[in-house]
Amino acid sequence: MDRPLDIAFHNMQSSSSLEAEIRRQAERLDRRSRRLIGCRVSVEALHQQHRRGNVVDVHITLSVPGRDLVVSREPHKARQHHAHPSAYSSVRDAFRAAERRLDAWKAQLTEDTTKPTGSALTGEVMLIEPGADHGFLLTSRGSQLYFHQDSVTNASLADLREGMVVHYVEEEGESGPVAGKVRVAPRP
Repeated sequence: MDRPLDIAFHNMQSSSSLEAEIRRQAERLDRRSRRLIGCRVSVEALHQQHRRGNVVDVHITLSVPGRDLVVSREPHKARQHHAHPSAYSSVRDAFRAAERRLDAWKAQLTEDTTKPTGSALTGEVMLIEPGADHGFLLTSRGSQLYFHQDSVTNASLADLREGMVVHYVEEEGESGPVAGKVRVAPRP
């Protein structure tokens, strides 16, 4: 991860052993995806019922290029899933859900853009500024689309040259349409 792990405890005392478990789980996620930029974990005690066990709510925000993936695990029927629900079991459940969310995001990134289909379009590299982390594509409609180096799926930004044919998926960015997945087209 590029940013340090951010851990917050709400309505409860921080615990060094629970924090160590969160760090261990975050390291597993970091090893699973090299594109993970940062991770924020919030652990919140919903109530203090000493007889029935204190169940916690865990929120995980994974920062990846271009977006945040949010996982919120409320302890819904925790006693049905665990004999003795605890903060540790809630954290492990939340990180399992975060792992599934991260895998789904990675699968979406590697979606097949080898041929122009319903979602993939064909364009060509129009401009890559030296030293920049982005470029622009010329679409078949004659318009320009911005793309970031993290959007290139089968090459690096340094491998792209002006005039190269690429397949891309158009997505809605913060300030308009962008090329979300850019794949260099195979040479005929």
